[in-house]
Amino acid sequence: MDTKKIRLSVLDQSPIRKGATAEQAVKETIELAKLTDELGYTRYWVAEHHNTGILAGSTPEVLIAHLAGQTERMRIGSGGIMMPNHSTLKVAENFRMLEALFPGRIDLGMGRAPGTDRITASILNPSNQFREEDFVEQLTDLNNYLHDTYEPGTVQAKIRAIPQIKTVPNKWLLSSSGQSGLFAAHFGMGFSFAHFINPVGGPYNVKLYKERFQPSDDLAQPEVNVATFIFCSEDEEKIKQHQAVMDHRFLQFEKGGPIVPLSYDDVKDELYSPSDQERIRQNRYRVITGTPSQIKLKLTWLANDYDVDEIMAVTITENFDDRLQSYKLLAQQFELE
Repeated sequence: MDTKKIRLSVLDQSPIRKGATAEQAVKETIELAKLTDELGYTRYWVAEHHNTGILAGSTPEVLIAHLAGQTERMRIGSGGIMMPNHSTLKVAENFRMLEALFPGRIDLGMGRAPGTDRITASILNPSNQFREEDFVEQLTDLNNYLHDTYEPGTVQAKIRAIPQIKTVPNKWLLSSSGQSGLFAAHFGMGFSFAHFINPVGGPYNVKLYKERFQPSDDLAQPEVNVATFIFCSEDEEKIKQHQAVMDHRFLQFEKGGPIVPLSYDDVKDELYSPSDQERIRQNRYRVITGTPSQIKLKLTWLANDYDVDEIMAVTITENFDDRLQSYKLLAQQFELE
């Protein structure tokens, strides 16, 4: 694959660094969006997480409105709206308003996970049953709300998603498994595979999505990207330290322990059991690190493996300047315009 044709995008969870505040994390999201817009990134998605002390992004629809006003070229969207937490009509109205404000620049990326623990999810939406059929019903309803296509005479046909506008946001399904890829294919939506969550089976699920894709009024051809943790630096010691922090953070999640911001000093003397070392080895497939020339080769291989031309970079660093620099180096290597 010609590396010049690989597009780069950003998935930002608004991470809270050790010693920093949630307010700082949000300001860093804004600064990063401005930078990557200038660098030539294709899209910028913000995530939905709840009841966590390490990620400040809880309301993508609010952040999107601000970020789109602070940028000029990139598509701005959600990565994603966790549909089981929300009323489908309200999602449709939120994103119709965003599309009205920034026509042709809004992505509605959706997921079926809660983005939090089950207790918090039950409080966000007390009627949430986490059923697959409920998610499919939401996707059907969303299409009808955004296109005003409910059957005449039905109760739903009496309801309009406001504001009534002529365009619709681009719709994507996000997944770390194949099921949502099949839903995306059925509904004619874009598909984003979360390699940073699950590095196994992605290329097969993307292939299946493409094979089963049914064109829709919104999307004539399948559209796919792959999201993964990425860190690029010219300093090999920083790369080593970054990997050590990511290793420990993944174990934090898997063991259900306290999830807190980490620095390299917190983990540099950590001793791991054989089982922990095995988990670290497996989790490293979720992260792509390296110097500029190394990262170009690794990401080109990833794009070839998935047969995609767009990679979304998720980058969390101890130092914000290192995060900015990583995105700058990526843009240089792939000659973004």
